[in-house]
Amino acid sequence: MAFTPKGIIPAMVTPFDRRGKVSESGLRELANYVIQGGVHGLFVVGSQGEFYALDKEEKKKIIEVALDETKGQVPVYAGTGAITTKETIALTKMAEDIGANAVSVITPFFISPTQNELYEHYLAIAKSTHLPVLLYNNPGRTNVNLSANLVSRLSKIDNIVGIKDSSGDMTLTSEYIRKTDDDFSVLCGRDTLIYGTLLYGGKGSIAATANVAPKLVVEVYEAYATGDIERSRKAQARLVPLRLAFNLGSFPVVIKDALELLGIGVGSARGPIKSLDKDKKEKLRNILQRMALL
Repeated sequence: MAFTPKGIIPAMVTPFDRRGKVSESGLRELANYVIQGGVHGLFVVGSQGEFYALDKEEKKKIIEVALDETKGQVPVYAGTGAITTKETIALTKMAEDIGANAVSVITPFFISPTQNELYEHYLAIAKSTHLPVLLYNNPGRTNVNLSANLVSRLSKIDNIVGIKDSSGDMTLTSEYIRKTDDDFSVLCGRDTLIYGTLLYGGKGSIAATANVAPKLVVEVYEAYATGDIERSRKAQARLVPLRLAFNLGSFPVVIKDALELLGIGVGSARGPIKSLDKDKKEKLRNILQRMALL
């Protein structure tokens, strides 16, 4: 399939208004902010986008607004993963009908499928759609891991075009790259490892920090792509404190609080997750100031 996921693709947060409803204006503002930062795509309704806290109609609205606001400037990837194959196929068909450019499918969670069951799961999803499908490995959240051998098998399916790897395991990431062909895109999902993934032969990153610091995250990729390896390494080093700041609070609120500090109204995360307390928010503010984002 002639579709290559590459570059820096923000794992966008889902803005909520004061009533807790999806904020269309907030989503449009954020989309424009990251596009102006030079990103190469948008990923909506993913983990950072609180997909687990959204109903089907909310997901539909978010994808529609993102597509309308980008107007084809960059591809829009929609998260369509769910626990069951049936629900994942339904969400994938919805994304295709709306006009998404590609889908990203996280492994099932709560249940623990075998590698063969995962193969059949992704095969059925790929057969159900004409869209490019991006695998999504995040074992820290799902307790389900996609092995390198399984990803190699799945990469032979025509419209399975790549994987977002949030395992944080560079050995696994490098094995994904080694065991697949060059037309299969391995994207970093751990923002501290973008530079390392590029060095191994990865094609970019789906990065939560690109919500807040899109220009800096893009610099890691663009500097590398133009052969300025040292500038890429230094940009990665400047980015690390923001990713490590995730430890200040419960996922996924830190990026939302950071955006609020930048004056981009995205609201807080849906309950039970709460915004950072005053002391931790001040630590986050100091990090953003040292990064020259405030």
